[in-house]
Amino acid sequence: MNTILRNGGRTPDGSQTDSAGEEELLHGELTGEIIGAFYAVYNELGHGFLESVYVRALAIEMFQRRINVAREVPVSVFYRGVTVGTYRADLLVADTVVVEVKAGEHSVDADRCQLLNFLRCSGKDVGLLLHFGPKAVLRRVISPRADTAEEISRTS
Repeated sequence: MNTILRNGGRTPDGSQTDSAGEEELLHGELTGEIIGAFYAVYNELGHGFLESVYVRALAIEMFQRRINVAREVPVSVFYRGVTVGTYRADLLVADTVVVEVKAGEHSVDADRCQLLNFLRCSGKDVGLLLHFGPKAVLRRVISPRADTAEEISRTS
C-alpha cells in the first residue's frame, strides 16, 4: 500500500513542502524513473543487506534503464571559502538528482537532514532518500532554495 503525504508550508528546518498536488514535480520524470528502479531492486533483493549492496544494485538497474548515474560523488563543504569537509553522495543521477540510500530497520529524520545538507552543498535542487528497510520507504526532498517547494513521502 502506498501513502503519499503532502503538507503545505515550511518544515522546522526551513525546507518547503508542496501544498498543491496538481503542480508538476521538479524533475518529476527523472525521479519517477529512479523510484521505479528503487522498487525493482527492493522487490528483487528485499531488505537486510548493507547499503553498499543496494547502491550497487541501483546503479546497475539505472544503467540498464539507460539512466546516467555516478556513484560516491564527492561534495565539498565550505566554511568562509575554505573546504572543511567532503561528503560522498551515494548516487548522482543525470547530474541532477542526489540519491541517498539507507538500509537500517527504521528511517530517521537525521537521514533527511543529511540529504538536505547534500543538496545545499552540491547546488542541486532535488534529492531522493531511499530506505531499504522492512518496508520500502522513499522521501522526495527539495532544497529550500528551489523555485518549487515539495516533499513527498511514500511507504509501501
